[in-house]
Amino acid sequence: MKVGVVGLSRGSVYAKLFSAYQRTQVTAICDIDRSVLEKYRSELGLSNSQCFNNYDEFIRKADVDVVVVATPIPYHAEQSIKAMEAGKHVLCEVVMANTVKDCEAVVRTARKTGMKYMMAENYCYFHYIREWRKLIEEGTLGRIFYAEAEYVHQVIRESTKNSWWVNVPPLHYISHSLGPLLMLLDDRVVKATASGRTTYTMPGVGVGAIDMQVALFETARGVTIKVLRSYVAPRQPATVYYSIYGTKGFVENGRAGNPWHVTRGLLYIEGVDKTAREVDWYVPDPNAPEEARKYGTGEYYLARDFVNAIETDTTPPIDAVKAADMTIPGLIAHEAAMKGNVWLDVPHFE
Repeated sequence: MKVGVVGLSRGSVYAKLFSAYQRTQVTAICDIDRSVLEKYRSELGLSNSQCFNNYDEFIRKADVDVVVVATPIPYHAEQSIKAMEAGKHVLCEVVMANTVKDCEAVVRTARKTGMKYMMAENYCYFHYIREWRKLIEEGTLGRIFYAEAEYVHQVIRESTKNSWWVNVPPLHYISHSLGPLLMLLDDRVVKATASGRTTYTMPGVGVGAIDMQVALFETARGVTIKVLRSYVAPRQPATVYYSIYGTKGFVENGRAGNPWHVTRGLLYIEGVDKTAREVDWYVPDPNAPEEARKYGTGEYYLARDFVNAIETDTTPPIDAVKAADMTIPGLIAHEAAMKGNVWLDVPHFE
């Protein structure tokens, strides 16, 4: 299977992974920065004719079956749609799009063209998230009624205040928080509200520099979800935190430690534990094959699932509908915050 990658800052991870993967080969790359393009042309052993500086030319001329879209968020919808309309399957970085209209357009294009679309939400593939899924599916925690997530990652500083991130509200970048929870619960959001409009930390920079946004969601199964997001809050190290409460117990990872490797969290099962036990929750799969550990086990497993879906003509785990369900609630929540913390309905494109 021939793969092309656009956006080589984040996309280089997938370019290297698909180059090493036995069932795929990278046959084209695209980036607006010619020095970056040359760097990865050399590393991947590609010819000049396999490298593109213009996306439309890349789509027209590149010999690829799959396009990995790893450009900034404002380009995701347009580039995904063009790729699918050109007969290419799409693996798109998070989030799906930055407007509800564009999310709907991607869903409709995937349905119309029959091409496979998958959002590359690697946090759904954290090892401990996969372990928690077993607990929930087996009924160990009982009926789930509440979940929360926090993602505080200081990506906007003085040195990066001119980056494209400053135009992306914190809650627009919500799939790292909401995605794993919705996957665990097999659920979707139906209503949203949020709070957070101050910019005390970095005034005058843009909506991305809102100090903190907190969203509340109601799901179709009646679960309440809280999500807290910030790009600017001065917290080191960053935190990637989840907790889930059920009628028979709770589970949470920790706020201390390396959020992309291991944190010390808790697990309590009523009737089994007298009090919550401490557990090391790992992000990388310690039992993964060597090639997976080399490129990131989350990225490896999601890429494998995407390739499997294409080869077996089945639905990818995070297809266009699920990608929209993981993206749109954040768009609606930000709108709710700007309107004065009102509750708004969240559309679903089944």
